[in-house]
Amino acid sequence: MRLTPADLREINLFKYYRLVRKWACKTYDILDADLELLIYLDCKGRFTRDDFINGTYTYAWDKKRWERLRRDGWIDVWRHRNKTTIKYSVFQVSSKSKRLITRIYNVMLGEEDLPIGPSSKFYKNKSYTDKVYNKAIDDMIKDKDR
Repeated sequence: MRLTPADLREINLFKYYRLVRKWACKTYDILDADLELLIYLDCKGRFTRDDFINGTYTYAWDKKRWERLRRDGWIDVWRHRNKTTIKYSVFQVSSKSKRLITRIYNVMLGEEDLPIGPSSKFYKNKSYTDKVYNKAIDDMIKDKDR
């Protein structure tokens, strides 16, 4: 079964996408572009470094992105290269990335709510932005049509 634009509009899939993305980035201390790139790479399954480079063409240039994602545990090696038979390493998004992406999908589909208690990074209301996001999260949770 193929989804149509009317199906996506009917389930309001992207209604709170920006809010959910901002929550995920702040909670998991990851950049917006990195999160969207991880979603792209998750859809690819296993990928090479060239696939990663091709996926970054539409994002701002960040020379350290690859090493940062590897160092922080967002990307794992699926198969290491050896210098004789396997010419390049193959990678996959880590289980940490898969859990984050699954959680984002669950929130966007309304199966899970964003945390609003002390576990939320926005809870302390340190800045005006935190207050605005808390209000938006409250409105999202109260929305019966999401």
